[in-house]
Amino acid sequence: MCYDVSFTVSIKQLSDYFPDLVFDDQLEMDFNMEHNFTHIAGHAYGKHPIIYVHREDTAPHCRLMEWGVITHYTKDEEAYKRYRATMLNIRSERILDDPKSYWYKIRQKRCLIPVTGFYEHREVDGLKKKVPYFIRLKGQPIMFIPGLYSVVELPDKITGEMIKRHTYAMITREAVTNDVMKQIHNGGVDENRMPLLLPFELSKRWIQKELQEGEYREILKYEMPSEALLYHSVYTIRSPKGRPDEKEKNEYYQWEGVPEIVI
Repeated sequence: MCYDVSFTVSIKQLSDYFPDLVFDDQLEMDFNMEHNFTHIAGHAYGKHPIIYVHREDTAPHCRLMEWGVITHYTKDEEAYKRYRATMLNIRSERILDDPKSYWYKIRQKRCLIPVTGFYEHREVDGLKKKVPYFIRLKGQPIMFIPGLYSVVELPDKITGEMIKRHTYAMITREAVTNDVMKQIHNGGVDENRMPLLLPFELSKRWIQKELQEGEYREILKYEMPSEALLYHSVYTIRSPKGRPDEKEKNEYYQWEGVPEIVI
């Protein structure tokens, strides 16, 4: 599954992809500042600019949402905390074909997660630790990963005032024909999982107001080809310590004894 991404552009650049994008008042970030978030960890449950279609004006909107869905029927956030760790990613197979899942219930609350890249870890024989890789799309500085969002009202921990919380999760799928992702995410319980990566035209279709089931399934089944990806190994990303060479977390780092990815 995918729990680590990067976002290293200004939020205003999202308008280059969505010219009619409306920035909600709640968006409390500097639109024009270059954001150097080379590593965003899902388990920090931080806020991220998310694109969705507003029900009233049907225009694409951008607002900050927290990564890690909180179900709309949650009453006790503290009791929910452990469960939330399982709500960062969505298996694409469960959205339309598992009526008992929460994802089925919120299947029409579709959104896009803008990132400049994501990280995944590779098991290598002879090495104790997995080798992290940074992966991005060729020819598209910002990729828009499809997701679902949820809205819940919970009391503010300090004032007790009821506040609307917008949260989201990222959709993943099995890597079937993408040999790059199969070789990188090659171990663990979620072996061969990858984010649902889409060409930009499909990303735009994902958040259009009306999406028939057939088209919905078509998008969920899309698999980005290996040839469309750029990738390289990086230094350990989840350590609080900086890199020994003082470079950014998304920059290339050479590991000894790591074979090349073959496609």
